[in-house]
Amino acid sequence: MNGQERSEENFRAFRNWVSGKSDSEFREMVGQGRLNRGEICRECNFSRSVLTQNPRVKEALHQLEERLRNSGVLPTLAAPGNLPPLRTKGQIQASSDAERLKRLEAENSALRVELADLREQLKRFKAIESVLAETGRLPR
Repeated sequence: MNGQERSEENFRAFRNWVSGKSDSEFREMVGQGRLNRGEICRECNFSRSVLTQNPRVKEALHQLEERLRNSGVLPTLAAPGNLPPLRTKGQIQASSDAERLKRLEAENSALRVELADLREQLKRFKAIESVLAETGRLPR
């Protein structure tokens, strides 16, 4: 795959990513008055340099941010250093709590499955133990 094909593929991935996002999802990605570049790259599955070196992606990102500013999703550009916080402390805490809850629930369900397997093994070993105690021989 040559550079032009790769460039086109990255642009299509970015376009598809943009079309799959809602304003509320974009709002969650805001950092320092603009969309979080790292999250964009992770979700589009390309390197960060694509956002600066691919002119089509760079322009599309600029247009997207302008559109989001006009619709009120992104804050208007202000002088550096005078940016108001975009998320309150409570929102950040709630977000991290939700992530932690999701992780703990997944771990809990995995442990429940493991517990069920271990209980099944214990039942089998108790049966073997009782046969061994009665007959003095291991069952096949």
